[in-house]
Amino acid sequence: MPTISMFFGIIIRMYFAPKEHNPAHVHAHYQDFRAVIKIVDCEVVEGKMPTRQLRLIQAWIEIHRDELLADWTLCQNGEKPFTIEPLK
Repeated sequence: MPTISMFFGIIIRMYFAPKEHNPAHVHAHYQDFRAVIKIVDCEVVEGKMPTRQLRLIQAWIEIHRDELLADWTLCQNGEKPFTIEPLK
């Protein structure tokens, strides 16, 4: 699972296996916390994340939604996703 971005101790990853389960999502890691977050509405589908870090991730998703959806399409075709600029 390649890392597509890292910021403020948060690692964002996306599987690039053909037909990864929908809906389009990212895997976020922060210390011992893990969460699966939908790209379309920033909803946590699975796991937990501290509130501050979740808000940072959601803001980053909002800013980079189009790039994330393009990466999702690449992943669905078995191609490696591009890295995306971190939150600054």
